[in-house]
Amino acid sequence: MNCRAIISNWILLIALMVGSTIPIASVFAESKESQPDWLNIIRQIPYQYSKNFHSNLSTIRQWVLLENGFCEQQDRHLLFNRRGEFLAYIENDWSKSSTQKKLNQTRLELVKAGKVKNWIIGSEKATGYPFAFNCNQPHADIHQAINRLLGEKKSDRLWGTWDGITAGTKYTPISLFELVEKVYRIKSERINQPVNSAEFRYFLAQIIIESGARKNRVSSENAIGLLQLKPEVLQDCQIPKKFYKHRMAQVDCAVRLFQQNRRNLRKAFDPVFSHLPKAKQDVIFSMLLIQSYHSGIGRMSKLLNPEDQGAATNYFAKNHQDFTAEDIATGIVYHNMGREGFGLASLYYVIDVAVVADKLCKQADLKDSWTCA
Repeated sequence: MNCRAIISNWILLIALMVGSTIPIASVFAESKESQPDWLNIIRQIPYQYSKNFHSNLSTIRQWVLLENGFCEQQDRHLLFNRRGEFLAYIENDWSKSSTQKKLNQTRLELVKAGKVKNWIIGSEKATGYPFAFNCNQPHADIHQAINRLLGEKKSDRLWGTWDGITAGTKYTPISLFELVEKVYRIKSERINQPVNSAEFRYFLAQIIIESGARKNRVSSENAIGLLQLKPEVLQDCQIPKKFYKHRMAQVDCAVRLFQQNRRNLRKAFDPVFSHLPKAKQDVIFSMLLIQSYHSGIGRMSKLLNPEDQGAATNYFAKNHQDFTAEDIATGIVYHNMGREGFGLASLYYVIDVAVVADKLCKQADLKDSWTCA
């Protein structure tokens, strides 16, 4: 254990002893155990532990994003283990610092109950273990975003023209879904890019995760519009500045970006996954393509390369029959946390996209469409 961890543990011990119902001797005994940081927790996980990981963590992320299950009451934190299994929840306290103290207390109690072997002190700036999600995610607004995408309200319907494409008219506006589908298909055909249902539904889910299906969303990092594209990316797509937020222009640029990413990802993907059934390949590839959009194609490609960080990829490719496509795509990222700049946000991104894609395909307007085939 490093000096920083020792100091942090003693600070927590003092905090927990004040008003704690756990005997001081028990707390001290637990603190003597090796407490690796969150990356080491993941490093110790055998690859086979990824079986059902996607499903486990998706259940929790669904509670968070869709405000159901244990997140029907939003003033809660959910705790889960390294296999993505839900362990417990706490009611949030009156302040962030007191909530963190309560989380750490619960982590210790989970160790004492034998539900986990290790625990790590968490803070507002440091990830603790068991991991925790805050149910209160007001920025997500998934239900309203889906309504905007499907044009449930007249005010959410639109029309436009872009690069010779007309979608809807002033007098017969259409849903954002119909507009995106039309531009996506036409632009893909123009550049001989394949269109498949798995990729397109993830693309739609990405619009919801990225911007809540809002045209004017601008992030703190100056990512712009429906698909949160950076100005330099829009410039590369030769989109005039006055059209940066134009929804059809955003889809146009994203399709071209996906084409470039697809070409590069194929070079790394096919040598290790071409022997899998076609349907399974499509889902894995689509999820990794979405991940490439978030994390960068260069970093994603390295996780598939045996000479870089491809150990997890090789394992899943050889044992693919033991895992779902979703477990494989998620496992590749999960077992490489901390490498090539992949963090927990990268892992949650691809899972959140999959959760929203599944939710979209339960909508009456989409469940029987080609998108959800």
